[in-house]
Amino acid sequence: MTFDPTPFRVDVPQDAIADLRERLGRTRWPDQIDGYGWQQGAELHAVQRYASYWANGYDWRAAEADLNRLSHFTAHVAGLRLHFVHERSPHASAVPLLILHGWPGSFFEFHKLIEMLTRPELHGGDPADAFHVIAPSLPGFAFSEAPREPGMHPGAVAEVMHTLMHDVLGYKRYAAQGGDWGALVASGMALRRPESVVGLHLNMQGYRAKTGGDARPLDDEEKEWLGNARAMFAEDMAYFAIQGTRPTSLGYGLHDSPAGLLGWFLEKFTAWTDCDGVLEDAVTRDEFLTNLMLYWATGSIASAARIYYEHLHTGDRAILPAGERVEVPTAMAVFPREILIGPRQWVERAYNIVRWTEMPRGGHFAALEQPELLATDIRAFFRDRFS
Repeated sequence: MTFDPTPFRVDVPQDAIADLRERLGRTRWPDQIDGYGWQQGAELHAVQRYASYWANGYDWRAAEADLNRLSHFTAHVAGLRLHFVHERSPHASAVPLLILHGWPGSFFEFHKLIEMLTRPELHGGDPADAFHVIAPSLPGFAFSEAPREPGMHPGAVAEVMHTLMHDVLGYKRYAAQGGDWGALVASGMALRRPESVVGLHLNMQGYRAKTGGDARPLDDEEKEWLGNARAMFAEDMAYFAIQGTRPTSLGYGLHDSPAGLLGWFLEKFTAWTDCDGVLEDAVTRDEFLTNLMLYWATGSIASAARIYYEHLHTGDRAILPAGERVEVPTAMAVFPREILIGPRQWVERAYNIVRWTEMPRGGHFAALEQPELLATDIRAFFRDRFS
């Protein structure tokens, strides 16, 4: 079977932009108790400031032009029209590298990272460390078609991505990198397709090992981390519970209201970046809004949220069976404000960790926040993987 990628351009109709501005202008704002700040969710005055800029200052056409400087394609993969960026390096020895986003991110997270990987010599690197970069939109995100049947959990997405790399693009051996859901999908590829995935680079932990039984008892550091993680989950993971159980109910409001979608995303970006409560110290307003526009303009918030439901109801919930482990050589880039990475000995229960880098700064959206640090670590890890 052959697959023919088709060139693609980002082109949002002008009437959709006019509709967005009209909706923002008619927003019915809730009240808040000012003494709580961000404790009860997205802070009202912050959302209003972003909404005003989105309607009156943000230039989508400029952002669209920047996006179209990348090489976009679509292809039919596993019955879905899949969107992806395929940016080839000019260097003949370049390594094919699949980089995968999560929620509430998009392929746009990598817009600064891509050239650092395809043309490292322009950013203080060595041409010998160059990559051909493939950055897809996950199924149901942005310009990738939404699944119409149940079962598109992260393990199934992993098979879609392997088909893209192996059959559509012809890369029999390739590298994989991911954070958030991308970490889980890339981990699934390494677990299921170790003959093709020569190395795995993560900036969030995807799989965890089953504990108890014959497994090594948890040490004190692991117990402390798990306790802290459970406390965080209880306080900060309501979004996971609702997207994992009733994504359609949530989707009506977020699909219809740009201010609602803005508030939903602004709270997560502010909480998960290394910004001390001031998002623009980590991610610019325009970057945040361009990522948001990829959800709003494509109407993909509900379909993107369904990956949580599929994960909880049709997937393997990312817990490896007893004795199973990702044996593909794995690197972990640990950014201090990342939400889900345990201590090294905890992660090594599930992965063959051969590189572990404690980063000085950065959070969950590493490619947006600290692209230089991430690019340097990716280049260093994969330097010897194709030798």
